[in-house]
Amino acid sequence: MRPLLPTTTTLPLFDVAASRRIEARALLHSPDLMARAGLAIAKLALALRRGPGPVWIVCGPGNNGGDGHVAAQRLLEAAVPVHVGHVAPEHPSLVIDALLGLGLNRAPSAELLAPIVAMATCGAPILAVDLPSGLLADTGQPAGERAVRADHTLTLLTLKPGLFTGEGRAHAGRLWFDDLGVAPDEAPTADLLGPAAAPQRRPTSHKGSHGQVLVVGGAPGMQGAARLAARAALACGAGRVYVDLPGLADAEVADPGRPELMRGRLDDVPQAVGVIGCGAGGAIAATLPALLQSLPRVVLDADALNAIAADPALQALVRTRPAGSTLLTPHPLEAARLLGRDTTSVQADRLASARDLARQLGSTVVLKGSGSVIASPAERPALCASGGPALATAGSGDVLAGWLWAQEPDASAHTIACAGVDAHGRAGEVAGVLRAADLVERLAARR
Repeated sequence: MRPLLPTTTTLPLFDVAASRRIEARALLHSPDLMARAGLAIAKLALALRRGPGPVWIVCGPGNNGGDGHVAAQRLLEAAVPVHVGHVAPEHPSLVIDALLGLGLNRAPSAELLAPIVAMATCGAPILAVDLPSGLLADTGQPAGERAVRADHTLTLLTLKPGLFTGEGRAHAGRLWFDDLGVAPDEAPTADLLGPAAAPQRRPTSHKGSHGQVLVVGGAPGMQGAARLAARAALACGAGRVYVDLPGLADAEVADPGRPELMRGRLDDVPQAVGVIGCGAGGAIAATLPALLQSLPRVVLDADALNAIAADPALQALVRTRPAGSTLLTPHPLEAARLLGRDTTSVQADRLASARDLARQLGSTVVLKGSGSVIASPAERPALCASGGPALATAGSGDVLAGWLWAQEPDASAHTIACAGVDAHGRAGEVAGVLRAADLVERLAARR
């Protein structure tokens, strides 16, 4: 058993169907699997309980409930008072939520909703077994009106996607993992990202060795967005970074705060990585066709995405670009516009929405948000567990767009997206609010 986050390496994720198959095969070879699970729960409970009160264990009718009953027996053997049932005892030292688990596929009944509410109001810390009750394992969304908000979750045998995206992180609390001694025997459903190695610079490298970036955006009044993207590309290590800002006078510099940034247009750097749309406004629609047809690699963000969503001809241009050359970075509303759906349906299954959009446009998609999803047509999707609420601030998405493809222009969009999204998230793991310009410097310091 070990704490799960922050991840130190990429880990496999398994959806409900895969987890059930793995569990069924494991039970054939390890009939004591429930005994192992119950022992793991009891050990963690001993470390987490507060005070001398009883441990309240809320057991359901399935395997989760069975694990809870085994844990109760182990705790009794350790001379810990235990109360098993759906009605709260007085002054519990810990609640073990073993009510609902992997098999949940609909809203909890009124009978099961009552203990979920009671757990939330009893005042004791909550340890969820495998999943917080009421949370869907594949999507990270509550199945009904309520789901347990645990302080800790011990997930068993496999890692489930719903713990890391949607509302999963808000409900799961601190995550722990025990594989119960079973190695998965099939391919993962998705990857949980770990940190990627920073690109190595050769001793003989020069600025021409590390690519060029052209940031196109920053309409009057919104130039800060493009400048943030350009600063991020510069901090990432791009050899040259150019900014195309409409409305600047001929004598104005690209960014008075960063003299390293240069002004430029498509004709000046036709082989650059294009970062298109940050603060661009509606005028970007007119320049998108030339950019999409000329630039070898593009990151499409913000107003570029809105323009593409509104124009089937632009969508066709995106689809006809070479495989691995196009990266889209929508937030849920932008993804909803591109898919012709509403935001609620996108958020209801973030993995499926990102995969659908990747297939629809033949591109790599970063669906931003809690547990950002990276999906590409020919790749296994990935989830990012790094990051936090400090990144919920103006400009952090512009920084991500500029950072992604800056230093490794020859890498595939999927590889770049996985590395960049995880780095961006880790740099944003601070208390309070992180201003976007400060995020650039934190990213640079971590390279």
